[in-house]
Amino acid sequence: MRRLAFLLRPGWLILAAVVAGFAYMCFTVLAPWQLGKNDATSERNQLIEDSVDAAPVAVTDLLDGDREAATEWRKVYAEGSYVPDSTVLVRLRHLDGAPAYGVLSAFTLTDGRMLLVDRGLVAAVDGSQPPPIEPAPTGTQRVEARVRVSENIDPERAPAVQNGIPHVYSIDVPQETTVLGLPLTPVPVGERGAYLQLADDQPGAFTPVPLPQLDSGPYLSYGLQWLAFGIMAPLGLGYFAWAEIRERRKSRVSAPPEPAAPESEPVTKEARLADRYGRTPR
Repeated sequence: MRRLAFLLRPGWLILAAVVAGFAYMCFTVLAPWQLGKNDATSERNQLIEDSVDAAPVAVTDLLDGDREAATEWRKVYAEGSYVPDSTVLVRLRHLDGAPAYGVLSAFTLTDGRMLLVDRGLVAAVDGSQPPPIEPAPTGTQRVEARVRVSENIDPERAPAVQNGIPHVYSIDVPQETTVLGLPLTPVPVGERGAYLQLADDQPGAFTPVPLPQLDSGPYLSYGLQWLAFGIMAPLGLGYFAWAEIRERRKSRVSAPPEPAAPESEPVTKEARLADRYGRTPR
């Protein structure tokens, strides 16, 4: 055990604590974070793939409690009419790499319930100003769309009104309910509900928001890397401890032996007497 006593020195104890903390973070925080993002992305991609060839269902079926069919990206159709003067613009959007605005409107179903509809994107004027927005068509319409989950709102970016049109920074059904002052009904998907995102060539649609790339991204490899780092860190600490033990062992083997102390000559009786009485021994 004396060979391992150096491991109790402060430097080694601090290093061991750092390595243990790093490994713990790798296994409990960093790797699960990346693997969780990979699972979420894979699930999203699967939902999009399933919706491509699926026939649209009536949005009223989802509103009336068909939880199995109520998933994000599901194709639906809705019959009703746009609510006049219910336009809301969404800031900080992009269209073909340039600044753009999203256009939202309320849509009243034939049964009286109102939904939030994302009509698509319009390019900004002079890089920052919204263009004139063409009003939604009047009369009864049948629109096809995809179900999209409400986005998270930023409490530091409050809605504002510009030229009589409300501006927001996220598409969120509860927030737009307050902004428009209308009883919008969220589609029962996600914690904050969902809205409808119009498909191409639909009444009242602008440039549709493109579908995400069906790519899982690097999250799986990142998660595996964090797991590998969590394993390698303790192994590295063990290697350094073994190397220290080996060097100490070599130092003990190669060190020259200490010279032996000279043996003292036996003290005679005459020498003891001479020392006591100050005489010179014969």
